[in-house]
Amino acid sequence: MAWFDAEGYDAARLVLQRGIAAVYLIAFLNALNQFRPLLGERGLLPVPRFVARVPWRASPSLFHWRYSDRLLVAVAVLGMLLAATVVVGLPQQGPPWVPALVFLVLWGLYLSIVNVGQTFYAFGWESLLLEAGFLAMFLGSDDVAAPAATIWMFRWLVFRLELGAGLIKWRGDTVWRDLTATCYHHETQPMPNPASRSFHLLPRPLHKVEVAANHVTQLVVPFLLFAPQPVASYAAVVMIVTQGWLVLSGNFAWLNWLTMVLAFSAVDDATLRRLLPGLAEADHGPTPLWFVVLVLAATALVVVLSWWPARNLLSRRQVMNASFNRWHLVNAYGAFGSITRRRTEVVVEGTLDADPGPDADWREYDFKGKPGDVRRVPRQYAPYHLRLDWLMWFLALGSPGYGWFTRFLLRLLQADPATLRLLRTDPFAGQAPRWVRARMFRYRFATRAERRETGQWWVRTEIDELVRPQDLASLRGADG
Repeated sequence: MAWFDAEGYDAARLVLQRGIAAVYLIAFLNALNQFRPLLGERGLLPVPRFVARVPWRASPSLFHWRYSDRLLVAVAVLGMLLAATVVVGLPQQGPPWVPALVFLVLWGLYLSIVNVGQTFYAFGWESLLLEAGFLAMFLGSDDVAAPAATIWMFRWLVFRLELGAGLIKWRGDTVWRDLTATCYHHETQPMPNPASRSFHLLPRPLHKVEVAANHVTQLVVPFLLFAPQPVASYAAVVMIVTQGWLVLSGNFAWLNWLTMVLAFSAVDDATLRRLLPGLAEADHGPTPLWFVVLVLAATALVVVLSWWPARNLLSRRQVMNASFNRWHLVNAYGAFGSITRRRTEVVVEGTLDADPGPDADWREYDFKGKPGDVRRVPRQYAPYHLRLDWLMWFLALGSPGYGWFTRFLLRLLQADPATLRLLRTDPFAGQAPRWVRARMFRYRFATRAERRETGQWWVRTEIDELVRPQDLASLRGADG
């Protein structure tokens, strides 16, 4: 069916299917490692309590039927195995219903996790992965050509993702309009990586070039995704390069990686052959009628659901990272509408001493990703997502509603092994401290001179006490 098939997008489909599946593999691995101490039966925000007060119709999840940590492990392992089959290309060898069914299960399983994940899963890239997985159901298999409608749905997703991010910046903080945003952003972003300090220390004119290039990529280039080839392919390349710059400068979970995969939906085989002359042409069979009907039905659904994010893009009160339905389909995206000028960190400490006074031997808990030890160079974790570390960043910003932190302190007093595995170091080697506390510090990157003189990556100054010393008796009600 010439009107239905998008001939010349076999490479795009390959990248989309395998790339999205690879991110699902990471997401399920992330759940396997972190979900239970954060949200499990004895987690900081236990799922059983959540499903007891939130009905299924408001947050669909198989965990409304029953939650147990064993079931969570089964869901995560099954998701990893299914995602791995797509990464190596097994379902794509069958008829179109095989990869469609695999992505349907991946989407359903991860939706079940996100919809009970509460604040630990309240990130825009969760909805992005769910929407991408839903659309991937309609890419077909190697037996048929990629449907043109599905390719256009992916481009519409990338358009909303990039333009939404660009508009929220332009309408938001003044530092985006005066081109000084990255004078602060590399230092104050949620989780710096090893190169973030070098990016921060770039000359101010280069920071302005960074921001100007970002505006072009997010406010102008998205419209070129709908241009004829090869313009659309070149627009995708610009987006991919820009996302690569963000990968080099910070840890944003799988947001940038998945965006690069999705942008590939605009790259056609003819453009790739200019770079890779040996790229072979695929031979496809006829597209089954049932698959045509399925894709057209999905397209109609996306068109209907697009009303809400399209209206949001045009609104002066634009919201970012919003889902307009419980299925996380056709969402609104955006990030960093405002930029923090100074970095504040919450430092958690414990002591074995009976008296928690100023002479006590307070020892600091070191987190895996967020800054702590001023001599430690940040690590690269993305596309893996350190959820606790990200929530600690929001906690330092003063965001309300963080009852989970009190329970976190309680788990430290109990020397809970699952909670301690979320951290980089346990200063007490498994022994339960008598007291814990949390202090607020101002952090900034060391200058080149300070780095040479002291060996420190960060310079910090105490500014306040967030939580005064607490023992088990004072936190007794935290599990109630």
